[in-house]
Amino acid sequence: MPELSLSRIRSVGALRVLLTRPGGVVVSVHAAPVTLSTIVVAVDVGKTSAMLSATDSARKRLLGPVEFAMSRSGLAAAVHRVVAIVPPSAQVKVGVEAAGHYHRPVLDYRWPVGWEVLEFNPAHVAEQRRVAGRRRIKTDAIDLEAITELALAGRGQLITDRAVGIGELAAWATHRSRRVATRSATKNQLLGQLDRAFPGLTLALPDVLGTKIGRLVAAEFADPARLSALGVSRLIRFAVARDVAVRRPVAERVVSAARDALPTRDAVVARRVLAADLGLLADLDTQIQSAECELAALLPLSPYATLTSVPGWGVVRVSNYAAALGDPDRWPGPRQIYRASGLSPMQYESAGKRRDGKISREGSVALRRALIDLGIGLWLTEPAAKAYAGELKSRGKHGGIITCALAHRATRIAYALVRDHASYDPARWT
Repeated sequence: MPELSLSRIRSVGALRVLLTRPGGVVVSVHAAPVTLSTIVVAVDVGKTSAMLSATDSARKRLLGPVEFAMSRSGLAAAVHRVVAIVPPSAQVKVGVEAAGHYHRPVLDYRWPVGWEVLEFNPAHVAEQRRVAGRRRIKTDAIDLEAITELALAGRGQLITDRAVGIGELAAWATHRSRRVATRSATKNQLLGQLDRAFPGLTLALPDVLGTKIGRLVAAEFADPARLSALGVSRLIRFAVARDVAVRRPVAERVVSAARDALPTRDAVVARRVLAADLGLLADLDTQIQSAECELAALLPLSPYATLTSVPGWGVVRVSNYAAALGDPDRWPGPRQIYRASGLSPMQYESAGKRRDGKISREGSVALRRALIDLGIGLWLTEPAAKAYAGELKSRGKHGGIITCALAHRATRIAYALVRDHASYDPARWT
């Protein structure tokens, strides 16, 4: 085995040690271990205020709980009180429970040099309350105790420069996902208005909003009487003048649908709503394209850059995976990633008998969707994955099982490529 070398020791609000093999391949990441000099500063964040406590490794309360305003001056005053009681040689761990986006200012605050900043999953904090026999009792003080116990047990996600960079990527990926969901809902509403204003158009053009001619008709000829009067030849010339190429058979189908259309009584109102929604749809398309440009610029700077070398894995798929996974260094292996997605089967074993059920769905929905999407990308484009899926189908496996199997394959490939900083090699994954 090659000799391990210490590549760097860097302070990012904490002592962070990266062990690498020669060549720069990351082997592991370690936060400072808990010692007798460790002091845990637990922070429970709310929308306008937060609670803070300081506890040593012997579970002796040194400060708090104290409340402070969620402002620069409020947090600075609370940190000053902690600094006043912390010995110079103490190792400080700051534990912050995730609270949507409200805890982000606390994570990004410039804590004293050498202090370790950890983020805790709210589900883990709730589980720690249950372990302490307080499952149905939730107060700020009890949450602070739970955060303290988790920090002393070595739990929590270390906040680093890399995590901040991935956070930017995640923000754009999430923004794009929300805009795509909004666009889908807007399209559904648009189709409903089209059915009122121009019945039969979706029969002539099955994908009205997915084609240029469909959007042109929806925007300019929501009134079928106008399109019927225009005729086929003039429709073709009208489209060409707006850089839309349309074949004569398509134009004939659309004009024929306009002549046979039977608009509803509220067609006039439907056309007005349709015009407003078309403007909204165009704006959403612009925002989605802008988000994809940001992702294309950020992804090469992230540890996930090599994943785009895999067939079927473009910028959007990889960015969604990176956003759901976070800092890759905190995952020991692909098994833990797959289990965290909730794709692992439920398992019951007693008296030597074992029964596996459906997928557990216990975990991150975003990660589950990202892994499934990566698996579908392999299924559609990668020859070995296609053969694997075909083999499973020939054995009578249904689509859900095949999808999970390909998601599992995608998990192993993605983890290995990020870990080794390597590009995809088909020979390795046949």
